Amino acid sequence: MNQPIGVFDSGYGGLTVLREIVRKLPQYDYVYLGDNARTPYGPRSFDTVYQYTLECVRHLFDRGCRLVVLACNTASAKALRNIQQLDLPVLAPGPSGPSRRVLGVIRPTTEVIGHYSRSGHVGILATRGTVTSGSYPVEIEKFFPGLRVYQEACPMWVPLVENGEYASAGADYFIRQHIDRLLGPAENIDTLLLACTHYPLLFDKIRQFTPAGTTILTQGGIVADRLADYLDRHPEIDVQCSRGGERVFLTTDSTEDFDRQAAVFYGEPVRSAHLSL
Repeated sequence: MNQPIGVFDSGYGGLTVLREIVRKLPQYDYVYLGDNARTPYGPRSFDTVYQYTLECVRHLFDRGCRLVVLACNTASAKALRNIQQLDLPVLAPGPSGPSRRVLGVIRPTTEVIGHYSRSGHVGILATRGTVTSGSYPVEIEKFFPGLRVYQEACPMWVPLVENGEYASAGADYFIRQHIDRLLGPAENIDTLLLACTHYPLLFDKIRQFTPAGTTILTQGGIVADRLADYLDRHPEIDVQCSRGGERVFLTTDSTEDFDRQAAVFYGEPVRSAHLSL
């Protein structure tokens, strides 16, 4: 039976994470599921994000996935803990814990972010839902209790990316606005985390309006490295993940629209299938 690694996102952004995972671990099979019909997740309530995410995780389990990565900061912030604590013991019971696993993108990032900062001051650029959840300050405190964390919600950035305006002159105002709001009261920030998987497409613009010497972190490479480490430490999960180099892409919305946009995020042509939930 094919047992791919599942990668879930509310839309396209998770493809920037999948791209780096595939680059790091090309031997595995992967299924990517984008819930484009119900995106964006950011403004939705915790309960709604939890229910939507759980539906998608269940579908990936039904397709044989033993391991699912929530490549979405909002889903990781609002749904991951409930799924891990409440649902996995029921959906995938095992003799020594759940036989299937669901991971997010927040924990891998917060485990390493403090290593990049010299000043001890870091900034988080994210969607409003992720900022409101408080997940990043809480998780960073566990690993780097002395680190000062500043957050800025950037509600216009995802629409800029999804409407193809991420490299346009029109994006400059919104990029500069949020960077100035974040850095203005906290001049000691020397490390910025792009805590939304859409934001890597804005990297060049963000660099343009960020002081020289500032470290700008994207999540794809970090998550890929931590996933490789996780599989090394959990051979009981690793051995169940099939290795055929197969890539499957699913969307809950138009496949034509998905394929066109996905190619930008993934970096190569994509052919998807429609999924009804």
